[in-house]
Amino acid sequence: MNQDTIAVIDLGSARTTELARAIRRAGVYTELHPHDLTAGQLAAIPNLRGLVFAAGPRRAYEGQVVEPSQALLDAGLPTLRVDDGAAEPDLEAFVAQTGAKRNWNMDNFIADQIEAIRAQVGDKKVLLALSGGVDSSVVAALLIRAIGKQLTCVHVNHGLLRQGEPEQVVRVFREELGANLVYVDATDRFLGKLAGVADPEEKRKVIGAEFIRVFEEEARKLDGIAFLGQGTIYPDIIESG
Repeated sequence: MNQDTIAVIDLGSARTTELARAIRRAGVYTELHPHDLTAGQLAAIPNLRGLVFAAGPRRAYEGQVVEPSQALLDAGLPTLRVDDGAAEPDLEAFVAQTGAKRNWNMDNFIADQIEAIRAQVGDKKVLLALSGGVDSSVVAALLIRAIGKQLTCVHVNHGLLRQGEPEQVVRVFREELGANLVYVDATDRFLGKLAGVADPEEKRKVIGAEFIRVFEEEARKLDGIAFLGQGTIYPDIIESG
């Protein structure tokens, strides 16, 4: 990524995402990270220019106060500490202190992602499970712009989507965006597996396992696939660590 970065370090604040959005509104790319970053993980953050330590009432975990890792303390970068309930920080002044370039916006972000995808994929092929949800749809749209027909999308209709949603996915991605889209109607197969299952968690497991089987079956029909694309929204990445 060509943009400079300011990292918001989670020390138990309820405002971490709010702080990140404020810095992005100031035109600087921002990432959320846990308190225990290693030196290697810190070095991997692109063009890091500053650290915001976001502390709050959730800083104590199992009786222990969460402290920043030594790597963060030794980074030698401009830092800002924000405690829940304290006076509103002057996030503009801090951005100026870091010297970070204020050139982050969605257009630049998309351009960078397309460039990164092309550099990684080259002339190889990518396979993507396209559910029609926000995460996989955004990744599909980026991949289509980056590599076109090198991408194959597989949309599995398991019979549990909203009315008209499978048709909408096909129309938007195959007809409007020109995607190489494989549509699989597995409604009867999924509903058969779910017959008699009442527990919601068990239903989730059945659906997940059967989806993998259907997707693998379709993948085996394709030749030359080198990459598997996956869309994951940022909150899921944070929650999963």
